[in-house]
Formats: sequence, C-alpha cells, structure tokens
Amino acid sequence: MKGLQKLFDPASIAIIGASNDSGSVGLSLMKNLVGSGYKGTVYPVNPNRKNVFGIRCYKSILTIPEEIDLAIIAIPAVVVPSVLKQCVKARVKSVIVISSGFGESGKKGQKLEHEISKIVKGTGIRVLGPNCLGYIRPDKKINASFATRNASPGKVALISQSGALCSSILDWALKQKVGFKYFISVGAMLDINFADLIEFIEQDKDVESIAIYMETIKDSKKFMDAAIRFSKSKPIIVAKSGRFEESAKAAISHTGSMAGNDAVFDAAFRRAGIVRVEDVQDLLGCSKALASQPLPKGNRLAVITNAGGPGVMATDSIIKNGCKLASLSGKTMEKLDKILPKHWSRNNPIDVLGDAPPERYEAALNIVLKEKNVDGIIVILSPQAISKPTEVAKIVARKAKKSKKTVLGCWMGEDFVEPAREVLRKKGLPSYRTPEKAVRVFKYMDSYRKNIANLYEKPKEIKVRTNPSRKKIKAIFEKNLARKNTVLDEIDSKEILEEYGIPVNKTVFAKNVKEAVKQANTLGFPVAIKVVSDEITHKTDANAIALNIASEKTIPKAFRQIISNAKKASPKAKIRGVSVQKMVAGNLELILGAKKDSVFGPIILFGRGGVATELFQDKSIGLPPLNQTLAKNMIRRTKVYRLLTGYRKKFKIDLLELEQILIAFSQFVLDFPEIEEIDLNPIMVSGGKLFAVDARIVLATKKKK
Repeated sequence: MKGLQKLFDPASIAIIGASNDSGSVGLSLMKNLVGSGYKGTVYPVNPNRKNVFGIRCYKSILTIPEEIDLAIIAIPAVVVPSVLKQCVKARVKSVIVISSGFGESGKKGQKLEHEISKIVKGTGIRVLGPNCLGYIRPDKKINASFATRNASPGKVALISQSGALCSSILDWALKQKVGFKYFISVGAMLDINFADLIEFIEQDKDVESIAIYMETIKDSKKFMDAAIRFSKSKPIIVAKSGRFEESAKAAISHTGSMAGNDAVFDAAFRRAGIVRVEDVQDLLGCSKALASQPLPKGNRLAVITNAGGPGVMATDSIIKNGCKLASLSGKTMEKLDKILPKHWSRNNPIDVLGDAPPERYEAALNIVLKEKNVDGIIVILSPQAISKPTEVAKIVARKAKKSKKTVLGCWMGEDFVEPAREVLRKKGLPSYRTPEKAVRVFKYMDSYRKNIANLYEKPKEIKVRTNPSRKKIKAIFEKNLARKNTVLDEIDSKEILEEYGIPVNKTVFAKNVKEAVKQANTLGFPVAIKVVSDEITHKTDANAIALNIASEKTIPKAFRQIISNAKKASPKAKIRGVSVQKMVAGNLELILGAKKDSVFGPIILFGRGGVATELFQDKSIGLPPLNQTLAKNMIRRTKVYRLLTGYRKKFKIDLLELEQILIAFSQFVLDFPEIEEIDLNPIMVSGGKLFAVDARIVLATKKKK
C-alpha cells in the first residue's frame, strides 16, 4: 500500500511519450487526462516535440521545473530503462508503464523487465504495469489511461490483469449504468500487485466492493491476508481465467493428479471469503447485486413469472446451482389463491399467467415477500402482447427497496423491455436477461454469505499431538535421500504419521518368506502383504498386493506371486521385500493427501478413496493450517460426508476424530516444507474407527546450487 496515494491522487502528471499523432497512445493519454477535467498539472514529455495538444512539451522529465507525483511512460520497451533512471533522478513518486514488450514477449523482454525492476528497487517509486492500460479515477476526474471510453462515477473498484478486457468492461458498464471508484489495469504486476491494491482500497470508505479479473497471483500469502481482511466487511468478486489449465508436472500421487491448479484457486478464494464468478458480465452483475440488495439469509428461492417456460428454466438453474426451490406455506398458498386466476400454477414457480397486469405482479410479490420460507425472489417478465413491462418494473423496484429479502429481476427480450430495464437500472434493482443469469447471481450472493459466516465462525478447540519427534522424522528423510530415494515406502511413511497421532494399522518389513511368516504370526491373522520397492509407487496397479491372508501356509505362495507380478510390471525395479500389516476390514475408503501448489504452496485434499479415487473425483481442497471449522467444512463439502454421518445406518464415525486427523495432518505438512506430495489412500473406515492402511510420502528433490 505504501506510496500508492501519489499514484492515485497526483498533483502533477508527466506523460513520457506524449504525441500529436493520430491513433497514438501518447495522444490518447493527453486527450483523456486534459479532457477529463483533471485539476492538476499535466506535463507532456517528448524530445521531438515543442508542444502536444496545445501544451508546452519538455525534452525529458529532468527539465520539468517541479517534482512529479506520477509519470506515465508510453515509449518503446527498449528505451524504458533509461527513462526510468531519469525518473529516479528526478525523484518521481510513482510510475505507470504502459509500454508492452517485457516478460510477455520472451527472453529479451524478460531481461528488460528484470532490468527495470533493479532500477526502481529501493527507490520508493511504485510502478503500475508494465503492459497495462493505466487507471481511471472518476471521482478525481483522472483518466490516466488510453481507454477509448471514460468510466462513470460509482462505488466499485475494478482491477484487471488484462488491458484489452478493460475496454470491453468499460463499454458494457456504461450501458448497464455501473460506475467505478477505481478502474485499474495492473498488467504484468512488476511491482504493484492485487494485494497492494486491496490494502489501499480498503482505506477508502466509499468503495462498496472490489471486482477482479485475474489470470494469476503473485505473492499468494500477501494476497490471502489482504483479501481476508477486506472480505470480512465488503465483498471481493473474482473472475479468473484458465479453469482447465493442465499441470505441467506429472503427479506421482492421486492427490497430485486430482488437485488441479484451478481447484486450488477455488479453495483459496473460499478461504479468503472471495466470491468466484464464471464470466466478466457476472463480475459486474454480482458486484451490483451485492451493493444494492440485502444478502440472503439462506438459499431458498421463489420465482414469480408470467410464463411457464422461463419458470422451468429458473427451476432447472436453481437445482443445478445448488440452491433450493422454496416451499410455500399453506397460508401463502391460500393468499395466492385469492388474488391469482383459477389456472395459476399453484406451486413455486408462481405463474401469474401471461395476461398478468402490473397489479397482479404487485399482489403476488406482496404475499411472497412475507413468506418465511423464502430467502430470495426472482421476478421474471416475458414480453406478451398485453404486457406492461415498464409499469411492472416500477412496482418491483419500489417493493424491493423496502424489503429485507433479496429481489432480482429478469426482463426477457430486447427492444420491447429495454425501457423497463432502464427503470430497474436507475432504481438500483439488478436485472438480467435470462433466468439462469439471475439464479447464478443469487448463488454468488449466497456463497458470499456462507464465506463470511465461515470467516467469523469460532472453531472448537481440538487437541492434537504437539510433541512429534522432528529428529526421528528428519532421520527417516535423510536415510531415504542417502540412497537417492524420494518416495518413502509405507513402513517409513506410517512411522512418521504415528508421530502426529494419525491412526495407522501396524505395518512391518520382511525381506524374505521366512521373515514374512514370522511377522504375520506376531501381528495375528488375517494380514495383508505388499511389495516394497522405491520404483513401484502404485502397488495395486502392479498387482503386487495380497489381501486377507488367513494363515501362514498361504504366505509363501502369496509372497512369490507378489514379487513375480512386481517384476513383470517394472522389470528394472529394485525390490527390497514386502510389508506385512494387520488386515483392516471395512468397505468405505477415504483419501487424505497433500501436494505443493506452484502458487499457494502446500494444499490439503480430502475425499472418497480407494482404487476408484480418480473415478469418483469426490474431493475437497483446503489450505493449511486447518482449524476445526476449516476441517469440518472440508469434510462437509464432499459427497462421502453423508455416508460418514450414518447414511442408512452404515459407516458412521466420530467426525471430531476425523477433524482431528485433518488438523494434525495439515500441521505435519507445514512442519516439513521438504515434502512434495503425500497420499494416505485408503484411510479405511472400520467399525466406526479410522486407519490409514496405505501411505506414501514424496520428498522434493534437492536442487543443485
């Protein structure tokens, strides 16, 4: 946040690269600043011009007679380093680098970006960009951008990583009457990043929400800290691109293959109280709804419509988005029966029929607003020959303003209903062209409510083991690394997990048949035998497991078969022997895992486990450290949660114990940053108890200096 005041409220601005050339960025910057009503002083800088836009032009920033708060640089990338050095010498407070041709353009550009980073380091100069559009601050009449349109005043702060997208958003926002307090293009975020801007905007009481178009994050910890603070009082809405980006690194564990980059962003946004939306229109549509409508107290929606088809579309969308179609009480049904025609739908959605005059809409809305089982209402108007869309819009806007329930509009069509939509916009009632859009925005609002509730929920205290032997664990790591092995076998892995109080079934090593028989007799039958090899990580895939061995007579045959199968699956693998473990009976399997994410660092995955882990894809992702609330919510977000609560009187477990395991596991992950991936798969549910019957810890390879 430091140094941003001069950037966003400058008394003097120098435009380096100012120009009179038609179509140039330098001319657009001059027009936007001088023509926007900016009350400060603008200094054009161009060694080849005497004046620009009728204003005296300076040869360099060093020849300007006063200190400059903000320098906007719009020149070829190769010249930027030398100009930045002049800015440092001239004691410029902040800089916007409009120029492109840096990190996004290859190795030469990356070298240039590194060079300008070194120039400003330690100088106190704050840099927005490079490769950005600039910013607009309508309340100060500052348009420090080369956008073709100006922004209207408002209370939304928009931050975008894409300059091109900014222009489209501006055009759409003007049409939808969405105004901005700040409209900021961040570009490559060489210096100023999302966290800096969130911290700065947090100090502005006039801002009602922050809307972000994001491609990636720099300094995730700083971002999370800033976002959590802001979200506790006002919403942050994010549209992030790259949902289906594949990980460049092949994952060794199930966790690594299931916890894709986008799923981790989802988990991080949820943890920070951020609302994630699907597209750019939702970004501003959701911002507008959150600013103008009360938050719903739940996810129960009622639909009032004058056509059956849109009602069905709304119903489908409500179910698809995880909301609930509100059940209307008998009292409400009686009241609706009295004011609606004989053939109304007698259900939710409430079809007031195609001939509905404004008064019928008003009467139905009055009744539904008083229904205790309803948290939000979507009013749909489909244009009919006798419809009066503008009159209905006035009524709905007036009623919504007085209500504590969330009300959203959906006026379907274009020219015929556009005057009505204009009424709704002016009255501050969010309106959407399709039922699906309206339902989606309601879902976002409900998500924000849940996220904030989670941020404020006080977790229960859960005791976890606080004195694991770090020395013992480090010794196990070093033993494996000494033989150049980064994938710990389950014997070592389980020994480590026990240090953190994570329940495992007793597992021992046997290098030959004789030892396997002895260990099995000591453990007690039935037992399971699994191959132990540094090169074979997925033993089931290699058919190198024998389960439910009931007596010592069958061990020799099972041992030989396991070794034979392992050699066939991986001829070059060095087989050290087998693990012998007490068999745990159970028919519900869970997975608990961790991996290193390139943006957020360690993440935790929980869900349905076993051989079909990736088939089920029943997973929940969280960021450590976990507390009781976070662990509980992770568990509840999975489908397997219903089974764990005793669905059909099966599989019921002590959920507090499972929460304790997740918390201890997350602490283990944080305690040892050298861990790359972990899989506890499966964790078997047996007699209401939990046992990690297979475990694998993967260490990061040490990088050569």
